[in-house]
Amino acid sequence: MNRRVARLRAAQALYQMDVAQSEPNEALESVLDTGEEASGFLKDLIFGTVEHKAELDTIISANLVGWTIERMGHVDRAITRMALYEMQYIDDIPKNVTFNEAIELAKAFGGEESGKFINGVLSKSMEELNK
Repeated sequence: MNRRVARLRAAQALYQMDVAQSEPNEALESVLDTGEEASGFLKDLIFGTVEHKAELDTIISANLVGWTIERMGHVDRAITRMALYEMQYIDDIPKNVTFNEAIELAKAFGGEESGKFINGVLSKSMEELNK
């Protein structure tokens, strides 16, 4: 499983946890194709994002203009949390790669506006984190 597919599966699992209140292991199993094995990267994205959710939500909330995190779409929230987790805690991936992958995922799942929205939130969040 390459990293792009892992990000897609992780976003789906995080979305499921947010909407259906699924447990992480249950959500992970539900996004895998028959016979597909979860990569370490996929597990790290899901379980790491869940572990750091409160911290990630604080960062996101501080960088929303005219919005609250509760008002964000479930897909946008899942992708933003996952991307921030990856940029904060996974050192071997360039931040611009994670950033671009998150925007592409947002466009694929939520459309052009979601891509722009996540771009803005991640840009502002990264400026603060880099200070």
